[in-house]
Amino acid sequence: MGTTITLKVNGKSVTREVQPQTLLVEFIREDLRLTGTHVGCDTAQCGACTVHLNGRAVKSCSTLAIQANGSDVTTIEGLAAEDGTLHPMQAAFRACHGLQCGFCTPGMVMSAVDLVQNHACSTEQQVRDGLDGNICRCTGYHNIVKAVQQGAAAMKA
Repeated sequence: MGTTITLKVNGKSVTREVQPQTLLVEFIREDLRLTGTHVGCDTAQCGACTVHLNGRAVKSCSTLAIQANGSDVTTIEGLAAEDGTLHPMQAAFRACHGLQCGFCTPGMVMSAVDLVQNHACSTEQQVRDGLDGNICRCTGYHNIVKAVQQGAAAMKA
């Protein structure tokens, strides 16, 4: 027996029936076919599944879809402008080579946007602390930190 939920995803209203145990990440990827949100660990450790729920970064692998009922969800696909112009944080990750294989990048970008909007993050250590909970297995985080600092400056401008 399913439950009908209605929420906004990337600015568009969505109504679907979901099973009570359906995770938000499954709903986003499988029901809505928005595959930029990745499933990395299924234990809320890696951050690859990070989305914004009512403007705050959450790990969608540990959030039930029914918990998002009535909420506003933004995925990595919803950050860019409708004309395809990258969000300043996306552009900064590209410009600073803040990615390698790219698997962690959507979650890292979503966390970085939340960090800049909701927390102090002017120093390298504050950025590193703020991204704790997002794991990149390919880089040494140096370019990611540079990207977040550059993205933060662009978002404030």
